[in-house]
Amino acid sequence: MCALEGGRLRLVAARNSYEDLDVAQRPRVERLCRLLLADPTEAQDVAQEVLMKLFQAQQTRPETTTWNRWVTRVTVNACRDRRRSAWWRRFRSDDYVLREDDLISSAAGPEDAAIAGEVRRRVWAAFRQLSRRQQEVFALRHVEDLSTADVAETLGMSEGSAKRHLFRAVHRLRLALRGAS
Repeated sequence: MCALEGGRLRLVAARNSYEDLDVAQRPRVERLCRLLLADPTEAQDVAQEVLMKLFQAQQTRPETTTWNRWVTRVTVNACRDRRRSAWWRRFRSDDYVLREDDLISSAAGPEDAAIAGEVRRRVWAAFRQLSRRQQEVFALRHVEDLSTADVAETLGMSEGSAKRHLFRAVHRLRLALRGAS
């Protein structure tokens, strides 16, 4: 299980149980992988690798170690490694479309579902047009809700650089979404 300690996640009883760790961290890790890789199957594979690394690291480190930043950093690096690998470029189709239609609320009417689907497609198309670094910074800041300083430290860049990437990402997303309406 996990405990929140000063705003940071600390794994407590999961030391002996991979299942507890999986339940606690998989949704967050998989969400970040899906944002950075776009392919749900690849995201699941990379998330599994990250969770195995976390479980192994947790076995060798003291219980008082905080894990949020470590997990985020390992996840981002694993996604980068996957994108850089030769087979990724060889077998990955450029025309793959991230399908988020299964996330539409069943309570929404057909018109609401159609509008929500169109907005979601526009957001994903605009997000995919950002540079990889802008995607990473945007995802960590606005999806993982890290501070700009934490984003910079996690990605190994200066805070000014993180702010610049974030500004450019938000600006490009706004322009793309405004122009598509």
